[in-house]
Amino acid sequence: MDEELREQTALFPFAVITPLVSQKHLGRGEREVLAFHRRFEYALEPPAAIVVTGDVGSGKSTSLRAATAPLHPAQYVVLSAVATTGGMLELLRQICLELGAPPPSNSSAKLMRTIRELLCSIADKRQVTLLLIDEAHLMRLEVFAQLHTLAQMPFDQKSLMPLVLSGQNSLVDKLLFHTSKPFASRVVGRTHLEPLKLADMKAYLLHHIQIAGGQQELLAEEAITAIHQSSGGLLRRAGHLARDATIAAATEKAPPNHRRPRAGGLHRDPLKPVKGISYGPCY
Repeated sequence: MDEELREQTALFPFAVITPLVSQKHLGRGEREVLAFHRRFEYALEPPAAIVVTGDVGSGKSTSLRAATAPLHPAQYVVLSAVATTGGMLELLRQICLELGAPPPSNSSAKLMRTIRELLCSIADKRQVTLLLIDEAHLMRLEVFAQLHTLAQMPFDQKSLMPLVLSGQNSLVDKLLFHTSKPFASRVVGRTHLEPLKLADMKAYLLHHIQIAGGQQELLAEEAITAIHQSSGGLLRRAGHLARDATIAAATEKAPPNHRRPRAGGLHRDPLKPVKGISYGPCY
C-alpha cells in the first residue's frame, strides 16, 4: 500500500514532521501573513512581548517556526520552552538549560540572576535573545505575575529579551487577571490564527503533496472540500484526514485525480480504528 503511494511521492505526504515552509504556505492569506510578521518583528526591537493564540492544531507552533527561520543565528539566539503546569522555578530551569547552563540551584533568585548574567553576556556580543514559550495557556497565574521580571534590568532600566507566548484561547483569559497586568502591559501585539478557508486549505494540502515530491494532484476537489468541512479548517486535523484519504485510496488502488472520500470516511471518530488500516497516534 505504502509502496503504491510512494510511486507518486518521494516522501510520505502529510507527515507530522515536514520540512520548514514559509508562513505563506500555511494557507494564510497574504495580508494576514504580513500582519503576523510585522507584529513579530515589532517585538524584536526594542524587546517587547507578543501573544499568539488559536485552537488546537491551528498552526501556532508551525507559524512560529516559520517566523523564526529567517533570523540569522549570528544576530539572534532563539530559546524555545514548552510551558507546563509547574511553577516559576520550573520555567527558570528550562530557560537555563536552553541557555546551555545547567540550573545551579533550586533558588528562584539565584536562577534569575544566572539567567540575567547570561542574557547580558549575549547582549554584549550584540545579539538578541528571543524566548518562545509554547503551550503558554498551561502556565499558572503565579508565573504570569512574575513573567515581566524575567528579562528586566533593575529599576525597569531596559528589557533584555523579547518574549513570544503561544497558546490556546484561555491564554488571553489568564492575561486579564489583575496579577498578570505587569506583564500584559508589555504585550505590544496579539495574533489569533483563524481556521483556514476552503481556498487556503486547498493550497495547504497541495503544498504538502509538493513537499513530498508529488508530481500531480492526489486529491480530488470533492476530497479537499470534505477534508475542509470535517477538519473545521484546522491544519493538524486536516493533515490527518488527508493522510487517511490517501492511504485508503492507495489501498483501493484508486488512480490519481480520482481519490475521493468514501461515504462517511472522513467523518469517522479519529480514535476509532478502521479494520485493515493501521494508524499511528492521532493527536
